[in-house]
Amino acid sequence: MDVVVAGAGPAGWALASACAREGLETALIAPAPEAPWSNTYGLWRDEVPGLPAAAIAAAPSRTLGVGTSEHWLGRRYLIADNDGLRRWLAHGGVRVIPGRVAGASAGKAHLAGGGIVAGRVLVDATGGRRPGLGTQQTAYGLVVAAREAERLVPSDTAVFMDWSAPAREPTFLYAVPVGGGRVLLEETCLARRPGLGPDLLAGRLQSRLLRAGAAPEGDEELVRITLDPLRPRGLAFGAAAGLIHPATGYSLADSLRLAPAVAAALAEELRSGPAQAVRAARHVLWPAAARTVHTLRRFGLRALREMPGDRLPEFFELFFGLPSELQRAYTSGRTDVTGTVAAMTALFRAAPWRLRARLAGCH
Repeated sequence: MDVVVAGAGPAGWALASACAREGLETALIAPAPEAPWSNTYGLWRDEVPGLPAAAIAAAPSRTLGVGTSEHWLGRRYLIADNDGLRRWLAHGGVRVIPGRVAGASAGKAHLAGGGIVAGRVLVDATGGRRPGLGTQQTAYGLVVAAREAERLVPSDTAVFMDWSAPAREPTFLYAVPVGGGRVLLEETCLARRPGLGPDLLAGRLQSRLLRAGAAPEGDEELVRITLDPLRPRGLAFGAAAGLIHPATGYSLADSLRLAPAVAAALAEELRSGPAQAVRAARHVLWPAAARTVHTLRRFGLRALREMPGDRLPEFFELFFGLPSELQRAYTSGRTDVTGTVAAMTALFRAAPWRLRARLAGCH
């Protein structure tokens, strides 16, 4: 094969299909390639404007952010329809191989239990992992009927973050429609080392529901994302490549946008050999501007992680008060150095002195 991709999540399928469209002989390997995707994937509409309607489960008309007061944000938020997204990404030219990659050497993917798949370029798209304890985002969620959720959050609304519930170690509520008359409610610990456990988060979410007079029951969803993963040695893609936003945990939109460009680089440079193709793909993934922005975002992650809990609602009150273009630059401008610096500078200038001291000390 020209390209062998390990991992059958959205990132793996996006890259494998993009490679097949470039005319590359492509294989995709995963233990259960056809298994449904269980995660709920959210993204901003302006990040992937070409996403088809069949790949969208819900597109609420309003987006709310709450620090110490309510802010109606100037961006639309989407929830992906996992089945529709898979159909949109899939390409019939990809050879699908059930199995788990146990190791790789000299252009060969070694499968657990025996078997080898040879490929000129091997790509790890198996998700973000880090040995030991990195900075984690954790969440406990329940998918409830919309009528129950409306006791707690406005209808037809994506609640991006709601920090209004006081606590010594504050968490925020993330609430989004997921289609079929259902709403996902998640109690989320944004950035902590280690992240808060599911039992504590479940208790807080159930308390929210009970205070609102809603039934604290539904289908569960657990989230644990490493926000500062180690850089991979070989070629990787998606969360495995470190595309996770250090301050939000998002990576889907970047994976969807980058897949065609990475595939094109592989197709062009494989003529010169696998090593040159891997270097070209890495350059597409991590140009100088993206590395600079990532470093700035890692600074922001440290600030969030080390900030006293009672300052987090105040911090996000300032962030949600920024102009929409600066919010977008920080959350979505992966190569926008100027916009990222402008957003961080504007927030720092707007902060009171006690918060400025905390931000300046997180270096």
